[in-house]
Formats: sequence, structure tokens, C-alpha cells
Amino acid sequence: MAESRSDTVFSGSIPELYESHLVPLIFEPYASDLAARVAALQPSRVLETAAGTGVVTRALVRALPAHVDLVATDLNQPMLDRAAAVGTDRAVRWQQADALHLPFDDAAFDVVVCQFGVMFFPDRAHGFAEARRVLRPGGTFLFNVWDRIEENELADTVTAALARLYPADPPRFMARTPHGLFDRQTIAADISRAGFTATPRFTTVAARSRAPSAAAPAIAYCQGTPLRNEIEARAPPTLSEATASCTAAITERFGSGPVDAKIQAYVVEVGR
Repeated sequence: MAESRSDTVFSGSIPELYESHLVPLIFEPYASDLAARVAALQPSRVLETAAGTGVVTRALVRALPAHVDLVATDLNQPMLDRAAAVGTDRAVRWQQADALHLPFDDAAFDVVVCQFGVMFFPDRAHGFAEARRVLRPGGTFLFNVWDRIEENELADTVTAALARLYPADPPRFMARTPHGLFDRQTIAADISRAGFTATPRFTTVAARSRAPSAAAPAIAYCQGTPLRNEIEARAPPTLSEATASCTAAITERFGSGPVDAKIQAYVVEVGR
């Protein structure tokens, strides 16, 4: 239970490393994809949940006309603080909010969008029901989730390396949470339990994860995600030693130069 609670803790230096290392590594391609899908719906008011450090928010600002009202929320204030510090090209309303208890009126938005956040919901059906509640009739809930960890080569490599380093109690954050919600039937069932009557549409989106060296993704995963909390709870080996072990494992798999690895996710779209 303690580790499940730590899965949602993005504090200390995590927000900065998340933004500088993890965002360009795995999140930017999917942010552009989601923003284009939102723009195609021609909304007038958009709510983003689990906005993190704002990679999707910035993509939405670029993709949507200036008159569209955009509200970006996250459970973790330090992540929103980092997002606000990075900034956007026009005004965005940043607001700390729990996706399971949204502080907005019923039928207030045309689109609710969430990038790689629903896996962190302690009660997904309730979180989906909240998205449905704040959507206007005819509105759209749009989110994405990572495919199984084996389809995401860097996360898989890091998880395997840490299992070798901590054999008695392997840190399993990546497999447990970010890559723990890949079964389409489970997702569809949660959507149905939330009160959506439309059939959700699933789209598989594969992309490439590129970095200048093996060290960059090792730092991104070990120090820029809640995986760090698990590593530090187990030390020794120390966080720096764990990062070095993951760097070596990535180098062994992808070579000593720039890294080019597969990432894969599902985009899920369901109408209100």
C-alpha cells in the first residue's frame, strides 16, 4: 500500500527532471497527437486533467484557436508550478484539482482530455464518471494509456535492470502503474461503469523515443518519476548507482551512441 501511495508523489526535484528529461523522451509525440485530436473536435471549452508539467497544455495552445477556453489541472501542485514556470504562448488557467473530485459545474466543458494520467486514478470508474459529469451532452472524453511494458523498450529495460539490482524486492513502479492499464476490456468496463453508454474507440499509436545517450533515459526514469521514491526507499544501492546500472543496461541494448527505442500507447475516445 505504501508504494501504491508513493506512485502519485511528484515532488522534490522530480518535476524539474520530469520536464527536462522525460517530456522530450516519451511525452511530446503523444501530446501533439492528442492536441490534434482535440482540435478536430472544434471545442469552445477544454478541461485537461493530470496535466503534469504542461506538455499537452502547450500543444493544445498551439493547436486550438485563441478563443478556446483552456483549463489545465493536476493533483500535484509542484507539477503545475513547473508547468506555469515553463509557460505558454497565451493565457491558460492552471488549477490544482483532483480528477476524482473535479471542482467544476456539470456540463461545463466540450472536451475533457488526459494524457497518461488515468492509470494513477485510485478509482478509475469514479474518475471517468467525473469526466462525464463535467462534459456537455455531445462532448468527448479523450485520453491515452501506455501499452504493455514489453512494447515500450526503455521502460522495460530499466525495470529489468532494477530487478537485477534489487532482486529481493524489485522496484515495479513502471510495470505496476504507467504500464499497468493496457487491457482494453478492463478500460471499456470502467468507462461503462462510469455511465458512458457510447462504445469507446481505441487507436494504437506507436512512436519513437530518442535520446542523445543512454544516460538521459536512465536519469529520466530513475530520477524524474515516482520510481525514484521506490529506489530511495530500498537504498543501498544508492539512486546514483541505480541510475548507473540502468545506463549500462540501456547501452547494452541500444549501443553507446544516441538511443532510438520503440514506445507504444492507446488513445481512447468516448462521447458523452
